[in-house]
Amino acid sequence: MSRIGVKPIPVPKGVDVQIGAGNSVKVKGPKGELSQVLTTKVSIIQDDGVLRVERPNDQRESKALHGLTRSLINNMVVGVTDGYTKNLEILGVGYRAALDGKNLVLNVGYSHQVRMVAPDGVTYAVEGNNRVAVSGINKQVVGEEAARIRGVRPPEPYKGKGIRYAGEVVRRKAGKAGKAK
Repeated sequence: MSRIGVKPIPVPKGVDVQIGAGNSVKVKGPKGELSQVLTTKVSIIQDDGVLRVERPNDQRESKALHGLTRSLINNMVVGVTDGYTKNLEILGVGYRAALDGKNLVLNVGYSHQVRMVAPDGVTYAVEGNNRVAVSGINKQVVGEEAARIRGVRPPEPYKGKGIRYAGEVVRRKAGKAGKAK
């Protein structure tokens, strides 16, 4: 049995879940609305205040899709109630971030500023000049946008400069050993 797939998904008050034909799920809550078409190899059952995902058989593909479908629905419910945030840190002399309207402007050692345009449903917040928070209701879009920002200047292993996730540990290298006699 899938340990994740068998867990029921609690639906909080103020959240409306609609399951349509072909397992199209629409979740509406205080922060917004998300919809996604999920696989038809598992069935989604809606009881009063609880969603359950069940699989028809024990085939390998059904087992794999059982936990995945449950996680995707749970992410949608959590997204419309609480939302998701990814925090990034910028380390390096002269490296900084600023907001220009809704867009993010990064100065990370290039000869030019890097402008990042926020996709729909994602907002940036800059704390100080070296911390960036990416927020939104869709977990996948927030994670992809945080990875795109990190990809502008990933942390390098010698001095640790660059953009990293908050709490990320960068393995450091020793550098040159010097001349042996």
